[in-house]
Amino acid sequence: MGNDIMIQMKNIYKRFNELEVLKGIDLEVRRGEVLAIIGPSGSGKSTLLRCLNRLESIDCGTIEIEGDFLAREEEGIAKYADKIASQRILSRMGMVFQQFNLFPHMTVLENLIEAPVQVKKMKPEQIIPTAESLLDKVGLLAKKDVFPSRLSGGQQQRVAIARALAMNPDIMLFDEPTSALDPELTGEVLRTMRRLAQEHMTMIVVTHEMAFAREVAHKVIFMADGEIVEQGTPQELFSNPQQARTKAFLQNML
Repeated sequence: MGNDIMIQMKNIYKRFNELEVLKGIDLEVRRGEVLAIIGPSGSGKSTLLRCLNRLESIDCGTIEIEGDFLAREEEGIAKYADKIASQRILSRMGMVFQQFNLFPHMTVLENLIEAPVQVKKMKPEQIIPTAESLLDKVGLLAKKDVFPSRLSGGQQQRVAIARALAMNPDIMLFDEPTSALDPELTGEVLRTMRRLAQEHMTMIVVTHEMAFAREVAHKVIFMADGEIVEQGTPQELFSNPQQARTKAFLQNML
């Protein structure tokens, strides 16, 4: 496996009771690549991301992150790395959710330094300069001493992105990061993500924002009913979809 493959998922199956939500997913993401995952609600997109970050466990398949196995298939069952190895592997990925999940009782700056201090055992003074420069990057340094409730949804989501970046991840995962936002606030979050892409951050983005997928992604996957129906460059997928389901979905979306 080449060094530049950051994420490899093979033969991923996941069921919730009787419902099979992922049916043999294969994907890989290279260093600096932006992968957009699109598809109708209930197609398994968010579940796939949550399996990658181990918020959900897979039933079968292999997950490899930067050459380390988070889960590998043994006799048809996914077997996870031990706790310490899992934590080390998972710490390389930052995640941004639909809901901003900021700590309401902490200021913006405290939200950013909490995980580096608690998880990485850094001293606040070690991480504060980084945290402030990340807030500056997302255009919110002036709000560092404000509580999340005083921010707009778009500002809260930009803080959530900065907070994920404060852990210095190699990979960023975004699960519908703008779906809880009003349209006029969506743009500011997508601008922040676009800037990350320009800095060659490796990203997987589950999104309904077709323009973003088309302009920013290197590769687009269309999922439906727990399967990858089609994948390709944005040019291929948006301009010349091969599958009837992809065509129908894009006609509804565009």
